[in-house]
Amino acid sequence: MPEVKLKALLPGHRNPIFTIENSQKEHIFFTGGNDLGVVEWSLKKMGFVKVLMPVQSSIYALHAPTFGANILAVGERRGNVSVFDFEEQKVKAVLAFHTKPVFDIKSSKRLNQLYTASEDGQLGIWSLDNFEKIYSIKISDQTIRAIAISPDEKHMALAGKDNIIRIFDMDDFSLLKEIHGHTMPVFTLQYAPDGNYLISGSRDAQLKIWNVGSEYDLKFNIAAHMYAVNHIAFHPTQPYFATASMDKSIKIWGNNDFKLYHKIDISKEASHSKSVNKLIWNTYNNELISVSDDKLVMVWQVSF
Repeated sequence: MPEVKLKALLPGHRNPIFTIENSQKEHIFFTGGNDLGVVEWSLKKMGFVKVLMPVQSSIYALHAPTFGANILAVGERRGNVSVFDFEEQKVKAVLAFHTKPVFDIKSSKRLNQLYTASEDGQLGIWSLDNFEKIYSIKISDQTIRAIAISPDEKHMALAGKDNIIRIFDMDDFSLLKEIHGHTMPVFTLQYAPDGNYLISGSRDAQLKIWNVGSEYDLKFNIAAHMYAVNHIAFHPTQPYFATASMDKSIKIWGNNDFKLYHKIDISKEASHSKSVNKLIWNTYNNELISVSDDKLVMVWQVSF
């Protein structure tokens, strides 16, 4: 059973933090929110490094591909996505297509593409070679909040404000299935590392596990939190995943049995005092890192 303790509390942001992302360097990570800048942090120093780059509006999405170009894609409230090149130490491209906030960014190694999802209901598909737009798809008349890509990079799941999860074939972007199950907007999606199931988390406070092998039939439903499930993050090597919620808590679950193994909340220990918005697992010291509306970054030591 995992044992969890707070290793570090990192102040510095003056406003709510909405997103966090690992760097291609194992001990470095980035955060973004309402502070109009991407902040770089070091787990070696256990503290602030620098403001990597300024932005013109709130940051809702960060994505650093684990392959190819050494970049960070930054999705803003105004709809632009800035591509910061670490080799050149500057913004290499600005992807100006979306007309409303960008909520999620993902990439495909197999197809060498970048994907952006927005409140405008559009999915933008971009070349990672030259950052030009390949094409776009109108997914919904409402916000697209989350993107998930299967481990074999054959399926993409998209979900958002209309409560529907849509599964697409990534080779031709044909719609394979629409999944109806959540009663409120879907905020987060993640495929299991083995690709056998997709987990969705919603404003309805539910986690739903969809069986990929049986055409995304519902496998389990978990009343996971008191309020919205904001994010799901699988551990890269251990059979656990973590969830973050608007109810101020973080929970760690088993990948295989879907049992709750640990709950982190302010009633039991030093923890976030407001909505926990996003999580990452970092392998430098086997840590879980969380960000919140309370303006704090918290680093949790997790022992398995």
